[in-house]
Amino acid sequence: MRARVESRMATEGIAIRHLSALGHLSRRPGISYSELARRASVTPQSMQATLNKLEAIGAVERTTSGGRGRTATLFVTEEGKRLLAVGYSSYAELDALLTEHLDMETLNDMMLPFMKLLRTLDSD
Repeated sequence: MRARVESRMATEGIAIRHLSALGHLSRRPGISYSELARRASVTPQSMQATLNKLEAIGAVERTTSGGRGRTATLFVTEEGKRLLAVGYSSYAELDALLTEHLDMETLNDMMLPFMKLLRTLDSD
């Protein structure tokens, strides 16, 4: 499944890690490199490389000068929003493919344990 989305995103010149960074950044504009890295469970250096690629292709804009010890403020551009839409569409197509032969009762039965888990996690 991951390979399908990875393959689709490769046609756009990015990988799932780039899509993940765009998603986090779109939900928290201006978030720091280190916070993005924590959210993605990668090192700050790895996140910086990911964001450098996104900046190079015009998907992310840096509004303050980056540099050692300086905070860079990053935002998703229109190109980044387009790439996110492609990624979300890829996941939606995959969801449809996985569930097309399941009736609503089966889908509900499958979702119930996940919903209980989420409620448990939210209560902590």
